[in-house]
Amino acid sequence: MGWRDYIGSDPSILVGKPVILGTRLSVEFLLGLFAEGWTEEAVLESYPQVSREALRAIFAFAQECTRDEQVFAVSDRAAG
Repeated sequence: MGWRDYIGSDPSILVGKPVILGTRLSVEFLLGLFAEGWTEEAVLESYPQVSREALRAIFAFAQECTRDEQVFAVSDRAAG
C-alpha cells in the first residue's frame, strides 16, 4: 500500500488540503504535531481514528512532495 491509500483531498473538506481519508485531520496538522514533539503513540492515543499506517503515509507523502524541491540554507547556523 502507498500513501494514496490513506491520504486524499476534497475541495469540500478543509478547502482541499490533503487529509487522512475518512477524517478532517490534515497532513499539515499532523506533521505540525510531530514538529512540536508529539510521539507516534501520543498522536494515536489522541486521535484514535488515525492508524499507524496512516501516520507512515503522511511521511511518505511529505517525502514525495519534497523529493524534487531545492533546499536552501536560511542562515549560517543551518549549515552547521
